[in-house]
Amino acid sequence: MNLRLGPDAEEAVRLGAKRAGCSQQDVIREAVSCQLGLASGGKSQGDFDMLVSTGAVRAPITPYRRVIKRLTLPLGATSAGLLERDDRI
Repeated sequence: MNLRLGPDAEEAVRLGAKRAGCSQQDVIREAVSCQLGLASGGKSQGDFDMLVSTGAVRAPITPYRRVIKRLTLPLGATSAGLLERDDRI
């Protein structure tokens, strides 16, 4: 199947794919599934898009990725101790 989109729709798909960190094809598939009622309620991109468009949150610079290596604190240090600093306002 070939799909021809207008320039505005092409740009919206391109930006949506970049923001979500997935392919343009995935963005179009999800949009079609949602429009036809085939989506199984997995992702709620509508809420996120609304928050980004209203400026309540900023779009992520990079897509989500799992942490490869966790940092460990030195012996005797705690995360609460790191947060309790006198140099903060």
